[in-house]
Amino acid sequence: MKLVTFTHEGETRIGALEDDKVIDLNAAFLTYLQSKGEIRAAQIAEAYIPKNMVGFLEGGQTSLEYAKKAVEFALNNFGDAEYVLKVDEVWLEAPVQQPKKIICVGHNYREHILEMGREIPPYPLVFAKFSNALIGPEDDIPFFPISEQLDYEAEFTFVVGKRAKNVSEKDALDFVAGYTICNDVTYRDIQRRTLQWLQGKSVDGSAPMGPWLVTSDELTNPSGLDITLYVNGEERQRSNTENLVFSVQKLVEFLSNLMTLEPGDVIMTGTPGGVGVAMEPQSFLTDGDVVRIEVDQVGVLENKVAKVGEKVNANN
Repeated sequence: MKLVTFTHEGETRIGALEDDKVIDLNAAFLTYLQSKGEIRAAQIAEAYIPKNMVGFLEGGQTSLEYAKKAVEFALNNFGDAEYVLKVDEVWLEAPVQQPKKIICVGHNYREHILEMGREIPPYPLVFAKFSNALIGPEDDIPFFPISEQLDYEAEFTFVVGKRAKNVSEKDALDFVAGYTICNDVTYRDIQRRTLQWLQGKSVDGSAPMGPWLVTSDELTNPSGLDITLYVNGEERQRSNTENLVFSVQKLVEFLSNLMTLEPGDVIMTGTPGGVGVAMEPQSFLTDGDVVRIEVDQVGVLENKVAKVGEKVNANN
């Protein structure tokens, strides 16, 4: 199943993408329950399929099974139903809104480690982004006038599906809700002006995500997936998730032994070689550039860079 967050007529909700249709999961499940004569249909629908992705993921396997029933019901009965929309009638947002954690992994593809002149790390190198960085697949990447070194990083990304603490590598995939794509947009000179990378990574709009979340029952093996990034049609990055130093399973084990992972937490697994800062000569993003990331069995995330004319006001 491809899960999306979308905005339609000013309201943001979650849905399932089926071909060119977006099914409003809460509304479809509500109608399904009403068709079964459930007296507390609205309360049940809100409990198991709320309108936001984090709340939905907190429902675990039960909510996913109800969502499948809602989709089946909608496809068989939609007619002119308001809960089935055409994809071009909605605005696709980042699939997960307001996650509790966005954890990024650095230096996790062997070729990227080599191009950056580093050694294979014995432990994952982790840092954070925050929810202010998230934008969706139809948004432009804002290029603020705080630097001229705006760079791209294609990232295969997974989302936690249930609370995870001290999880073993063997059981790790049971705790993954699904997979999506992120672009770890980075202001390189700001990233490198201190030993801690956070400030160059956490600028507003620096984490395009999408276009959807492919559930883990559909994508069962996160290894062996080609990942490619293009800038204006020119290939810049190409690798395969089998080249990760620390696999999805290893990251779940490592991170869950440090902290409790919660449903909706976003884990960006690292970027392949080919980033702009490592090119000779260096090649950074400019206004109007189109960045396209493709990941096998997941989809395509494409965003345009749009320069912001005024300086950021830190008081706003």
